[in-house]
Amino acid sequence: MLTAEDKNLIHQFWEKVSGHQEDFGSEVLERMFMTYPQTKTYFPHFNLQHGSDQIRSHGKKVLNALGNAVKSLDNLSQALSELSNLHAYNLRVDPSHFALQLLGQCFHVVLASHLGKDYSPEVHAAFDKFLSAVAATLAEKYR
Repeated sequence: MLTAEDKNLIHQFWEKVSGHQEDFGSEVLERMFMTYPQTKTYFPHFNLQHGSDQIRSHGKKVLNALGNAVKSLDNLSQALSELSNLHAYNLRVDPSHFALQLLGQCFHVVLASHLGKDYSPEVHAAFDKFLSAVAATLAEKYR
């Protein structure tokens, strides 16, 4: 699914995200909760107010998990196995909610808004493929 050029773009671009995981991650989650309010049901124990410690902490976890996936583009199943187990067996999250279609759209908006022209159509397309691969990997345990 990911070409060598896609992988190269993802690795190069992720360096621009590094160091901003908490800020970008919390913004991604806040956008997701506002745009797709049905996703709030999976976080009943969270303070969903702008800038809350829980949103910031979880946003950082989400982006760190994506960063770990970036490091393992050739073996996403192994890299995301624990996370897939957690979502499927413990949290029982509907794959359509974590499947990054919703989160991924917000991720694209946040990156484009912060990184401007560096977030080129080619980078967007590579990250879209990457997010689809992550979503498919996370959903593997549901089969």
